[in-house]
Amino acid sequence: MRFLRGFRPAMCWIFLLGTLGFGPCGLAAQLATYESRESVVGTAIGLDALERQWVREHPKVIVASMQYPLYLFKDEHGHWVGLNNDVLNQISAMTGLLFIHEESFSTDQLLGRLESGEADMSTTLAMNDPRKVFLDFSHAFGGSGWALVGRSGAPLLQSLEQLAKRVLVLPSRHALEGIIRRDYPSIEIRSVKTYGEARALVESGEAYATIENEIGAQLFPSGLLRVGELLEGKWEADHLAVRKGQPKLLSILNKALEAFPAHELRAIRLKWLDGVAPIPTPTVWQRIAGWGCWAMAVMAIFGLLSLIWNRRLSALIKERCKAEKELGDQLAFQHALIESMPDPIFVRDLQGRLIMCNRSYEEALSIRFHEVQGRSLIEADTLPGATARMLHDEFMQQVRTRKMRFCRRQLQFKNGAREIYQWTVPFYSADGQLRGLLGGWTDTGQRPLESGSRCPQ
Repeated sequence: MRFLRGFRPAMCWIFLLGTLGFGPCGLAAQLATYESRESVVGTAIGLDALERQWVREHPKVIVASMQYPLYLFKDEHGHWVGLNNDVLNQISAMTGLLFIHEESFSTDQLLGRLESGEADMSTTLAMNDPRKVFLDFSHAFGGSGWALVGRSGAPLLQSLEQLAKRVLVLPSRHALEGIIRRDYPSIEIRSVKTYGEARALVESGEAYATIENEIGAQLFPSGLLRVGELLEGKWEADHLAVRKGQPKLLSILNKALEAFPAHELRAIRLKWLDGVAPIPTPTVWQRIAGWGCWAMAVMAIFGLLSLIWNRRLSALIKERCKAEKELGDQLAFQHALIESMPDPIFVRDLQGRLIMCNRSYEEALSIRFHEVQGRSLIEADTLPGATARMLHDEFMQQVRTRKMRFCRRQLQFKNGAREIYQWTVPFYSADGQLRGLLGGWTDTGQRPLESGSRCPQ
């Protein structure tokens, strides 16, 4: 009897699916899943006293917002919705901040409001050097590539080299405009106000191509446009852009993003970005043919399989969430452990480029991690040239020999010579592949060097 009571709802669903068709019902179930995951509970974050005071004194944060479908736009009721709005709502629940959207109608107008101080932040700006002059950018919480969009019937656009001596139309102050002008001077760039105007010029043939976010490029199907390849090496992370002069707001946003549960952020992205292409509506004849051939067979087994599958899926989701939480806790512990070490610690890849360091490393060399991330010692101006070259060569030798190095030595830093105890060891991935070098040093002060302990030169 318990089995029949559990099977009765499944039989109801079978007949409902037979009436409405499988496609629309499957879509409704998918949307219902996303909606159920949308209700998230604010997570407490560790704001210090000054940050809590800043929240009390500035409870409202003005957000310069421009409609960009799926990321941030107004629904039929005039309410702001989208992926970035959901992220702001979660941050609001975690911090107590109230985000007020003020609409801009072009990238130029949006940037102007931030420059003039009319707005505090924005959620849809890509990072580039000109914007860093007056904006600070938060930690990344996602990202996407840039897609080339050309006219239908023209050759598929695969790279910027194809646009030599052709017209590329971009919204004014586009994130890639400066890079393209510098690296591809033969491309003729024409500026307009919005992406809509840019697409219209490509459709009319007045421009050869435009460049748009890969998600946005798929949202405007047109027989006159053709989406090309993604620009290689031009992947852009999603950031919150904050007007300079607001370090407390930036710190609060970064802490909220760090505490943002990974599974909730993934659920938000799936809700808005999964299945961007429209689902085609089946014709009447297609439905009749499908019902006639498969209806009885599918309905006969669907109820039993759905019960078994739902139970298995629930178990897998629980296991996955548990594993992700444990991994997140482990990574957070490792990060806190490295940051708490009083000695400078660094991690470099197989080419000697810096991929991680702690605060002691930053303080010892008077730098910030984001300034030297991805650079080797000879590319970053952190040590005297001779010292940088010598250490870089030693790193490369260790990569080749895979030997550990522990030694007491004297090194020339920018603020003078220091006697240090230096260590550098190779580290490997779980499958045994060499991934880079982990190292650091301890400042031994004025203690004399021990005989025979100097590193080989």
